[in-house]
Amino acid sequence: MTPAIKLAQKQKIAHTVHEYHHDPRAESYGLEAAEALGIAAEQVFKTLLVALTGHKSPLAVAIVPVNKQLSLKSIAKALGAKKADMADPKVAEKTTGYVVGGISPLGQKKALPTVLDSSADALATIHVSAGKRGLEIELSPADLLRLTRGTSAAIAA
Repeated sequence: MTPAIKLAQKQKIAHTVHEYHHDPRAESYGLEAAEALGIAAEQVFKTLLVALTGHKSPLAVAIVPVNKQLSLKSIAKALGAKKADMADPKVAEKTTGYVVGGISPLGQKKALPTVLDSSADALATIHVSAGKRGLEIELSPADLLRLTRGTSAAIAA
């Protein structure tokens, strides 16, 4: 049981955990999850950490569909930062407590500003990493935002 799943249970959030066999040779963990679970890539979201310049927090979390790229300009604008760059993977792992490819937006070691791409607004549920490769948690975008104290903005390119 991962911290992400424990948080959803503790907060009594409706969710479903999906497990699949992870292939370490997969080029995209998110696309692998969509294919393995037989769901549209637009419904599976990846969790990315960004380093911010000109913001009170040095790091933030971006959650975007696995078939899209993160717009660094858009995430910076959404958070009121001067600039955003991808965070160093080692820093991301140390800060979240999860390994790259299995970073969940839920249950991270440190609460960070979080932005969910607004494409999720049109979906009843989305899938995000449940905290390890081969494990996804399905929940409503509203519940994800509530649990992360996040906001929604158009941040996918």
